[in-house]
Amino acid sequence: MEERNGSLSARSAVLSALLGSHPPRLPARRLVRIGALFGIAEGTVRVALSRMVAAGDLLQEQGEYTLSQRLVERQARQDESRSPHTRPWDGTWEVAVVTAERRAPADRAAFRHTMTALRMAELREGTWLRPANLVRAWPETVTAQCTRIDGRPHDDPTPLLWDLDGWAAEARRLERALDRAAGLAEGFLVSAAVLRHLLADPLLPEELLPSGWPGAELRARYDSFDRRYREVLQEHLDG
Repeated sequence: MEERNGSLSARSAVLSALLGSHPPRLPARRLVRIGALFGIAEGTVRVALSRMVAAGDLLQEQGEYTLSQRLVERQARQDESRSPHTRPWDGTWEVAVVTAERRAPADRAAFRHTMTALRMAELREGTWLRPANLVRAWPETVTAQCTRIDGRPHDDPTPLLWDLDGWAAEARRLERALDRAAGLAEGFLVSAAVLRHLLADPLLPEELLPSGWPGAELRARYDSFDRRYREVLQEHLDG
């Protein structure tokens, strides 16, 4: 997300607005009004919309803009991060070892992006793992490049894979920011920041989390904040 001086670029404002809308479709006039919250001129928003359509980020039809399939998938991950699908953990870890050879740089980058979206963490180059407590499908683009193994490490590798203290500290800062957010612009920025942070939650089983882990609390506070904020934002956009 591009931020500058506590504000957003036109592109980031448009993306945040559409990613937070269900369905992810808004008319140009509403996107212009959202841009105005950050002092972004109407012409700047409309130029950004044209460029995003040309780049394949957005689709445009009869004055309304919607997310491309790639960004619809990002929205689905964002929604999942707010209400994750987990299962009881029996101590098993998912391990994926890259066995494909001669991958193009673009394929390597796409693979890394997909593994991150699956909330896998890289122990060393080509070796990814996490506790087997998530319910989700493995894309064929991943299974074609990896050998998958279920295993149980002798020692807990969690500290090597995730900065849990760092994530928790930022979550608590965002909880305070939600409590203090005043006005539509600040609320919009804080909302986008919380959603980005939830995407980075490794969603570990309770057995591997430090005491006082703030994940569930941040989700609950954000859900309450989001309900109130959406009502106020809707009134502004309809006005």
